[in-house]
Amino acid sequence: MQVHFLGVRGSTPAPGSEFVRYGGNTSSIAVSHHGRSPDLLLDAGTGLRRLAAVLGGEPYRGSLLLSHLHWDHTHGLPFSRPIDHPDSVVDLYVPAQPRASALAALRQSMGPPSFPITPDQLRGRWTFDSLEEGTHHLDGYTVVAADVPHKGRRTFGYRISDGTAAIAYLPDHGPAALGPGADGLGVLHPAALALAGRADLLIHDAQHTASEFPDRAEFGHSAIDYAVALGRAAGVGCVALFHHDPNRTDAELDAVARRFDGAVSPTVIVAREGLRLDL
Repeated sequence: MQVHFLGVRGSTPAPGSEFVRYGGNTSSIAVSHHGRSPDLLLDAGTGLRRLAAVLGGEPYRGSLLLSHLHWDHTHGLPFSRPIDHPDSVVDLYVPAQPRASALAALRQSMGPPSFPITPDQLRGRWTFDSLEEGTHHLDGYTVVAADVPHKGRRTFGYRISDGTAAIAYLPDHGPAALGPGADGLGVLHPAALALAGRADLLIHDAQHTASEFPDRAEFGHSAIDYAVALGRAAGVGCVALFHHDPNRTDAELDAVARRFDGAVSPTVIVAREGLRLDL
């Protein structure tokens, strides 16, 4: 598999000169089989606009999995040319919502009066489906979906495998909701451990530092040290720190990278826009 990081910020975009090297766009990942164009998208933050460069101007054809419905994971939908294209083919999946279809849930934030069009008015051929926990088969990938704690309605973490490599994707994860854990940063709970277990790559919420966390534990996100501890406990090959705080500058992220430079079991990288990993 190839993993393309299109947007790596959390909460809201971060424009400005101090955010250039790591990027200011919100969460979006593109996944492809080796030698092929991306055909699986994880979340649709403003980073989804960068898909055009990856596809060389071609329309997107494949699936789009949303981890949840917060703005920083959906606001790129109407602004990405490869998916809002007459020849696009997009199968969009949303964690099943109580008493609402996938399309109805999306319309709550994308549609009048908040936005001029609704999701079903995007160009191309679209389907909108609700996804339950469990194992699913999409576009040649095996996808495992599981509920993870995060403030503000249902949130999934995903595990994606193509038979040769596995990615765990937990972009918004608030494990402190289940208890403080051994170090006060949250519980290494069964769902997170199962999704991440021996994955080649764990892409994980790392919005807070350990020193910030006591004042922000109720925000529904993880500390950097929690992401690394989960990776170590689950036996992953590499942890990609993701969903950076919108106020965390390039210089501050450089300091995080230096802290983990040379780390093994797992290796640790700080995700940035434009990064591509071959697994």
